[in-house]
Amino acid sequence: MAVGALALAGAVALPGQGAFAEGGRGPAAASWKADVADGFASVNALGQNGTYGGRDGRTVTVRALADLEKYATAPEPYVIVVAAAITMEPKGKEIKVASDKTIVGSGTSGQIVGGGFFLGQGVHNVILRNLTIRDSYEGTWNDKEHDWDAIQMDGAHHVWIDHNELRHMADGLIDSRKDTTYLTVSWNRLQQNNKSFGIGWTENTTADITIHHNWFRESEQRNPSADNIAHAHLYNNYLQDDPGTDINSSYGNYARGNTKMVLENSYFQGFENPVIKDSTATLVQRGNVFVNTSGRNESGGTAFDPKAYYSYSLDPADRVPSIVGSGSGPTSAIGATG
Repeated sequence: MAVGALALAGAVALPGQGAFAEGGRGPAAASWKADVADGFASVNALGQNGTYGGRDGRTVTVRALADLEKYATAPEPYVIVVAAAITMEPKGKEIKVASDKTIVGSGTSGQIVGGGFFLGQGVHNVILRNLTIRDSYEGTWNDKEHDWDAIQMDGAHHVWIDHNELRHMADGLIDSRKDTTYLTVSWNRLQQNNKSFGIGWTENTTADITIHHNWFRESEQRNPSADNIAHAHLYNNYLQDDPGTDINSSYGNYARGNTKMVLENSYFQGFENPVIKDSTATLVQRGNVFVNTSGRNESGGTAFDPKAYYSYSLDPADRVPSIVGSGSGPTSAIGATG
C-alpha cells in the first residue's frame, strides 16, 4: 500500500501537539516523578503494588544509545530521561528493558528512531512515557519479514504506557503478548501504521488491561484487537480515519476469542467496522459516539464492572476529540528536570 500521502517518514503536524485541552489531564512539571499508573496497572497483584517504575532509584539523563541501553537493562531501579533523538543500531533493535524502570522523554525532545523496547517474561513495574517512537518502516505495508515494534511485551506485568507518540513502524506499535497483564495504555497517539495495538498470542484468558484517552489515527487494523483477555476496559478513546488518504481502516475495536470487553464513551470517526466481536467474546458498549462510520458495530453478552477493580471517571464522549486531540502525546510538562 502506498503511504506517501501522509509523509510517513517525517513528522506530521497535528492540532494541539503537546498541549492540554479542557478536561485533558497531565502532571505539573515538578511532580511527574511521583506519578503512578491508573487502571489495571494500579492494581496490587503478583507481588507488585501498583506501577511506579524507577521512582525509588537514581535519575539519569541520556542522549546516546549506549547509555540508554546501559540503564534500561540494569538490575537497579532508574528514572531514565531521554533528552535527544536516539537512533537504534541496527535498525529494528528493541532494547530489553528490566524491571523497575521509568523511561521518559524530556519534554517533547525524547525520541527513539528506528527501533523500540522489549519487555520479557516476568518484567514488571515499568513506565514508558512521553516518548516519540517512530520510523522502523521498511517499505512493505503488511510486512511479514521485520518484526520491529515500538513496544513489545511478552509475559510482562504492571506496565504503564502513557503520553507517547508511536508511528510508522515495520510491524506493530504496541504488541501485548503471552499473558502480559496489569497493563494501562493511556493518552498515547498511535498513527500512520498498518497494525497499531495487538493483544493476545495466548490460549489463556488471564490478562487485565485498561486502554483510555488514546488517539488512533490513520491505522488500518488492531485498534486494538484483543484476543483472550479476561478484562479489557476501553474508554474515552478517539478513533479517526481521515477521508481521502492512502490508509483505510478495516476495523476499530475488536473483541476476539474469550475476551470480555467493556467499551465506554469513545468517539469513532470515519471508521469501517468500528466495533466487532467474535461469537465467543462478550462486549458491552455504553455511551459511544459514531460519526460517518459504516459496517459492523456489535455488542453482546455480560462482561464485568471495571469499578470493582479500580476507580475512574469518564469524559463526555462528544468532547473526546477535543480532549484527546489536545491532551495526548508527548508534552513539555513531563520529563522536565530543571
